[in-house]
Amino acid sequence: RSTMIRIPSKFELLRFCRATNSTSRSTMGAPSADELGFAKSLTVKEIGGTNCIVLQQDASLGSISTIVLRGSTDGFLDDVERAINDGINTYKALGRDSRTLPAGGATEIEIARRVAEFGRKQTGLEQYAIIKYAEAFEVVPRTLAENSGLNATNAVSALYTAHANGQTNMGVSIESGEPQDLSEEGIMDLYGTKWWAIKLATEAVCTVLKVDQIIMAKQAGGPKPRSGQMDDD
Repeated sequence: RSTMIRIPSKFELLRFCRATNSTSRSTMGAPSADELGFAKSLTVKEIGGTNCIVLQQDASLGSISTIVLRGSTDGFLDDVERAINDGINTYKALGRDSRTLPAGGATEIEIARRVAEFGRKQTGLEQYAIIKYAEAFEVVPRTLAENSGLNATNAVSALYTAHANGQTNMGVSIESGEPQDLSEEGIMDLYGTKWWAIKLATEAVCTVLKVDQIIMAKQAGGPKPRSGQMDDD
């Protein structure tokens, strides 16, 4: 007996071949022994009113799995899917680089404090650009405080005070609003994410500042009336 499965998505086809350790072919013909795969169980199951093909495989034969999400509203499903994607991507990033940094805006405040100190030691107009660059890092703890219903100005000021006293791991606590070392609760930020965010944001700003030409758009409308007195006839 043979089972025919219609898979219109190329992505799903590649996942199916990877799960069964088989090879996809674009031509008709007898497959070779190396192209054949194996499936422990292949059944049709109704999930949420939709017939789905369920492939069960031994863990030793493949590491691909599917997470089925069910919810009452589309908005709820979108939030859960986004949370799962964030968790999976975080785990993948940890697999590439396991270094972590203090969370809650602690890293950004410490960078802002040190860059501002460096800028104040400079002379000329460069110090203003350096100080403004340092102030841009305050957007992370400020956004955390605003989204939590806290006073963003007081939260940032409290972080600056804590970091000036040597407490460089202090970040914004969304529950109390006070500086707190979130690493004690197992809350950390990925080093790779911070590095790429700062690098790409800085490159974008430098690209904008390198623009040396400004194209001015003319005012829309018809031709201007001629100056001087005109005869109505």
